[in-house]
Amino acid sequence: MLNEKVQDVLNSQINKEFYSAYLYLAMSAYFDEIGLHGFSDWTKIQAKEEVDHGMILLDYIIERDGEVKLSQIDSPERNFSNPLQVFEKILEHEKYVTESINCVAHMSDDECDLATRHFINWYVAEQVEEEANARDVIDRLKMFGAEKTSLYHLDKELGDREYVYHSYKE
Repeated sequence: MLNEKVQDVLNSQINKEFYSAYLYLAMSAYFDEIGLHGFSDWTKIQAKEEVDHGMILLDYIIERDGEVKLSQIDSPERNFSNPLQVFEKILEHEKYVTESINCVAHMSDDECDLATRHFINWYVAEQVEEEANARDVIDRLKMFGAEKTSLYHLDKELGDREYVYHSYKE
């Protein structure tokens, strides 16, 4: 049986993962509206990955004989001004998620729940990748400045991303 404190923090994390999907979908819509369809595809794929992350947590709680408690998902921010600002918000949000994942790890340590601590390590590693990906795009957008040709090429590159189902049991 899953420890109640660990169960609560995992249920909270499910909500954060699904909110992340909503946020990425809002960003995708913005990118489509300004004609950056590659950026839009990239953020749509990111949204799918966030849903995967939430579902993995949900399945884990069930596997541990816990109770899944879903809560309301807030509406995401929708006021964006340019691609750099969006990716800065992505990095800020991913840092928030990283902090939350670290709290899950800390709680599982405090409650001597080694199974959850082992499970959450996949998320810890995933967050390192998420932040690095956002920083990479930010660095390139800053380097390009107002150079439209470079933005066009980055849009094409981001549009080449393919969705890969996420599972912590890989």
